[in-house]
Amino acid sequence: MSQETNRARRRWPWLAAAGLLLLAAGGLRMRASETSALPSVAAPPEPAAVEGVSARGRLEPLDGILRVAGPSSTAVTVIARLLVNEGDRVSAGQLLATLDTEPILEAQVHEVEAELRNAEREYARSQELNVGRIASDSERDRWETRAAVGRAQLARARAELERARITAPAAGLVLDVHARPGERIGPEGILELGRVDKMYAIAEVYETDVGRVRPGQRARVTSPALPTPLSGRVEWIRPKVEKQDEVGTDPAARKDARVVEVKVLLEDSAAAAPFTNLQVEVEIEP
Repeated sequence: MSQETNRARRRWPWLAAAGLLLLAAGGLRMRASETSALPSVAAPPEPAAVEGVSARGRLEPLDGILRVAGPSSTAVTVIARLLVNEGDRVSAGQLLATLDTEPILEAQVHEVEAELRNAEREYARSQELNVGRIASDSERDRWETRAAVGRAQLARARAELERARITAPAAGLVLDVHARPGERIGPEGILELGRVDKMYAIAEVYETDVGRVRPGQRARVTSPALPTPLSGRVEWIRPKVEKQDEVGTDPAARKDARVVEVKVLLEDSAAAAPFTNLQVEVEIEP
């Protein structure tokens, strides 16, 4: 009896330990099941990367291309002398061409000048005679009026002469000549002038992308014709939507796309100066 009691006592610690282990394992299973039953929390989405804007465009001088025309007149206007050619640099006010009416208008100026000198001389003489009452007041007034009319006629004749002399409205580069000596001036004018000291890339941005463009953004301009890419900054966004003008060679590209013109001021205008109207690719950074 005592031996069985001793054996039972020796088994008791082992049974207790085994029970504790079973209880611990059960607790771990319950915690695992509770943990697995909890709803999963999704990770916050990563912010979408801001993309730049790509557009097709063209190179253009400050204020676009200036078309220098002759005087507004219903008469036929013909070029007599052309003093510049394509590629020439000109300064503001420089004489570019003269019309075939210049000699006649010069003669008219000389004629009016002679008449004015005579009227002023007779007016001075009538004043002297009027003091001695040799000439009447009406005679003096008549010559005074003729002198005043002569001065007005001289101003008009000189203005007409200036209209026969075509000068440059601004400093720039002669891009093209449309009328040469002996030719009539047509609707396209005499020549085209560009203020190439300040060049722009005019990007035609799709209306769906223009909301991501703002003044001050940097831009990169490329073309196979340019030796290196050109850099610049967005200066102005046109407040008007228009139909796209610069259409590339991609047959899948939209031909009726609506765009907004964005002016990018180039940092190196000298590199772009020889390429007015060149088609370029413009990448506006975010």
